[in-house]
Amino acid sequence: MTQSTSARIPTTEPRASRPQRETRQLRAHETGAETGPGVRGRTTVADGVVEKIAGMAAREVPGVHTLGGGMARTVGAVRDKVPGGRPSVSRGVKVEVGERQTAVDLAVVVDYGFAISDVAVEVRENVIAGVERMTGLEVVEVNIDVDDVYLPEEDADEGTEGRLQ
Repeated sequence: MTQSTSARIPTTEPRASRPQRETRQLRAHETGAETGPGVRGRTTVADGVVEKIAGMAAREVPGVHTLGGGMARTVGAVRDKVPGGRPSVSRGVKVEVGERQTAVDLAVVVDYGFAISDVAVEVRENVIAGVERMTGLEVVEVNIDVDDVYLPEEDADEGTEGRLQ
C-alpha cells in the first residue's frame, strides 16, 4: 500500500474566507491604495483644445505661411481686419478626438521656395509632438492638404488692385 502525503505550500497571507478577501480588495480600491492619484478620475480634452495646439504647432514650422483653405482663408482675412477681431489659431485645422486617440487634418499654405514634402514631414512631427505632450492623447494620423503656395508678389498685387490710375 502506498501512502499519499500531501505537500503543504506555506502562505504568507492569513487564511480568510472568500467574502472577506473580496471586501479587503474592494476597500483598497475605493481608498485608492492600489492606484496613484494620477488615475483617480477622468480627464477629457475638447476638440477645440486639440485644434489650437495643432494649429500653433503647425505654424511654428518654417515654410508654413498660414493655415486654411480657400474660403476659410478669405473669411478669416476679413474677420481679422474687423476691429476687435483676432486671428483664429484653429483656422484650417480639423480634429477627431476620442478617449485616448486623436486624428488631425490640416489645410496648409506653404511659402514659395520650400520643399513641400519636407515642410509636411516637419509639420507632422511638430503637431504630433505638441499634441501628445500637452494632451496625453496618441495622435494616430496627421493629414496635410497643401491648399496653396504663397508668392511674395501676391501681397504687392493686392495693394495695387484697388488703386485708381
